Amino acid sequence: MERYKIIKKVGEGAFGSVCQALDTQTGEIVAIKTMKQKYHSLEECLNLPEVKSLRMMKKHKNIVQLKEILMENNILYCVFEYLECDLFKLIVSRAKNPFSEDQIRNWFFQVFQALDYMHRCAGYFHRDLKPENLLVTKDEWTIKVADFGQAREICSQPPFTDYISTRWYRAPEVLLKSSSYSAAVDMWAMGAILAELFRLSPLFPGTTEADELHKICSVIGSPNQESWAEGLQIAKSIGFQFPQLPGVPDLKRLIPSASDAALSLIRLLCSWDPSKRPTAQEALQHPFFRSCYYIPPSLRSRTSLGTATSVPLPGRTIQVITPRTEQVINPIMPLLNGKNPEGITAAAVPPHMKTGGWHGSTTFAAAAAPQHMKTGGWHGSTTFGAAAAAPPHMKTGGWHGSSTFAAAPPPPHMKTGGRHGSTTFAAAVHMKTGGWHGGNIFNGHLGRLPHGNSSVTGGRLGDEIYRY
Repeated sequence: MERYKIIKKVGEGAFGSVCQALDTQTGEIVAIKTMKQKYHSLEECLNLPEVKSLRMMKKHKNIVQLKEILMENNILYCVFEYLECDLFKLIVSRAKNPFSEDQIRNWFFQVFQALDYMHRCAGYFHRDLKPENLLVTKDEWTIKVADFGQAREICSQPPFTDYISTRWYRAPEVLLKSSSYSAAVDMWAMGAILAELFRLSPLFPGTTEADELHKICSVIGSPNQESWAEGLQIAKSIGFQFPQLPGVPDLKRLIPSASDAALSLIRLLCSWDPSKRPTAQEALQHPFFRSCYYIPPSLRSRTSLGTATSVPLPGRTIQVITPRTEQVINPIMPLLNGKNPEGITAAAVPPHMKTGGWHGSTTFAAAAAPQHMKTGGWHGSTTFGAAAAAPPHMKTGGWHGSSTFAAAPPPPHMKTGGRHGSTTFAAAVHMKTGGWHGGNIFNGHLGRLPHGNSSVTGGRLGDEIYRY
């Protein structure tokens, strides 16, 4: 600890205190968390949920970075990157000056990326999401998830501990003392925080666990067999009876500054049934975040000058100019568990393709397929139709089988192996080896981003088309 000079104490919790400090070797300002519990070995420290989870998630830009762990005299010190503020302090400082929806959208777009990475890639859920644990940089642009002291592995076997999170952001299944719950508790907390950022006050400010459930019922209505049958059984098993309240008929009355898309997302996140809440990945595809995605020029409709927005790439967020559009359909937006709040369709996808285009079982739509192809065209066993319909330089098995090009010269932009093999497109400027299937895709005009950046691997293969 000799290299660190303590500047001031900035916080204290149940598990330890946090100080702002100067790294005398680098000149960097850091945050040092001193744990209250005594430890007897470094191995014991490395197995702590907070340390173990953060070591798994050290590369995501929207998760606070653990720089170093030190143990002296059986005291554990965790050295973190330092961020100047958190959402709670910002909410308090705003008084009656609400945040803009664009600012809220930017923050939540980043946090949901962090949660998606945390839940799906690292295999952890946070369990203590609240405004105090969402740290913000001085310019109020970048936000990071912090304080993983309550984090648990998703694959962990229940029962979990019954105390998690601050009461106002605690999911109903936890309030009912359920010992088995999932990452959906994080999504409930995000719904409550989203509402609070618009309101500048908590949506469910209960004083006890029973009062918290009463507050929830007063807003979203009491659960029933259709909305949460399992919850009614859990409540019955502990002798709790939900108050019978209809809820607020229009959430706009409680959150007047929120758009319809924001209110739709809050309703989904604050669903009684955990299985009906969207995952972080699904939340990112909600219409509330439509403006956060880059739309390729060929898919834009009546565009005008745009604004800078956040765009996700693996482990980071960049800003690109997103056009303001009229009736633009987001081509990477699938339905949310069968729920389609705005009737979104795939109209913006090029007409001759569908998701999985060149590779999956749903390939060319009959009406849009070139006349010499059938479903499965470039890849499957049912390839080219009758000889009359096939170009003279091709045979059955065309781009994939052992009998490929006949004597007639192939088109200049193709070679044997076509759209699948290791020797693929030679001359086409917009592709490299691997075409629609491999690691290097869309390098030129079809997938080009501003300033020549190329798109993310997966182009037309997965459920996210044109994702930049």
